[in-house]
Amino acid sequence: MTNSPPRSLITRLGIPPTLAWGYLGLLLFMIGDGVESGYLSPYLLDQHLSESRVALLFTVYGIAAGIAAWLSGVLSDLWGPRRVMWAGLGIWGVFQLLFLTVAIPLGSYPLMMLGYGLRGLGYPLFAYGFLVWIAGVAPRARLGTAMGWFWFAFTGGLPTLGSLVASGLIPHIGAYATLWAALVLVAAGGLIALLLVRDDRGGRRPRGDGDGQGPVATLVGSVTILWRNPRVGVGSVVRVINTASQFGFFVILPIHFTRTVGFTLTQWLHLLSAMFATNIFANLLFGVVGDRFGWRRTIAWFGGAGCTLSTLLLFYVPHAAGANFSLALLVAAFYGATLAGYVPLSALVPTLEPRHQGQALAALNLGAGASTFVGPAVVALFVGPLGVEGVVWIFAGMYAVSWALAHFLKLPDEPGTADAARRGPEPAAASAPA
Repeated sequence: MTNSPPRSLITRLGIPPTLAWGYLGLLLFMIGDGVESGYLSPYLLDQHLSESRVALLFTVYGIAAGIAAWLSGVLSDLWGPRRVMWAGLGIWGVFQLLFLTVAIPLGSYPLMMLGYGLRGLGYPLFAYGFLVWIAGVAPRARLGTAMGWFWFAFTGGLPTLGSLVASGLIPHIGAYATLWAALVLVAAGGLIALLLVRDDRGGRRPRGDGDGQGPVATLVGSVTILWRNPRVGVGSVVRVINTASQFGFFVILPIHFTRTVGFTLTQWLHLLSAMFATNIFANLLFGVVGDRFGWRRTIAWFGGAGCTLSTLLLFYVPHAAGANFSLALLVAAFYGATLAGYVPLSALVPTLEPRHQGQALAALNLGAGASTFVGPAVVALFVGPLGVEGVVWIFAGMYAVSWALAHFLKLPDEPGTADAARRGPEPAAASAPA
């Protein structure tokens, strides 16, 4: 009996070795993309744009990003993830150059709308194209960990390290030059990922995807998959619920914590920073936990049940204790951590539809995009009649629903499903967490 060769550190960490440079490239890309997140709005106001025009500019950017997030999976089915990532890098670079060299110097709002608005197509194509690549390469038994590293790099760059880079550069080179530095970081990260990753599976359509379908059929399939495979549809609904409260809380909690609870704006910003700093590391943690404890169980208990509790604590602990920063810090960090309990969705949903992984991830990304307006819509509809407390209970109820829905996210080869009964028992090595 021969001993198997020792695994590399990268493999032991759960990162697919052939994609290791891609994770580093993604981190640098997202740092560059996140540089502007903390200061672009006031910078544009200083350029004599009105608040309404700045808001509209960001709205167009958000719409473009949502469309690209959905298309990233569809296009990965058609072209392969590597080409989609090249498209994302190219779009980001070209429209950032238009924004910096023409739109801002001329003070032209239509060109700002064109340059910055359409640049929103760039980062989702790059980042989520890589997500599809990971889904096609990582071994199923470590797919949750591989996805955890993806979200670690994604959220570590945007907005966390990106904002930190901006805070260090702006005092020395100014706000405008810092936007050029962002372009350098994005280009460096994109080229590292695309030139140094040698895995051939990114250069062609994922195995089995498409089945001879044309572009229109593939595009339509990314929507019809929601009912062709109801488990993918359920996963997309759970993804909507995942971050709906986050976007809703961005609307009401700053006012509630500063005007009602009694924190200063600086203290609230520190709480927000702690919330998402915790979320970064929890993304990685729950990727690993999902592979050990089971993807479905992690989503249900750490995500659904955890967020049900943390959402209520985030309101009631400061409500009862007042402006006690230490207690508020604990519940804010707990909320940020439980949001990451849904990380295994990125591993589970494409595994539910192995022949159309790109379409499945497109449906999941559609859910992510929907959460950006579902959360604020809940606030807009109910904060008047029910108040902040009532809105918090609605979000907690949504998380409880996601806990129940997660129990339907069974893998096709899980014992007890119809698929498993037709095929008979699976080898132990082929099983995977659910």
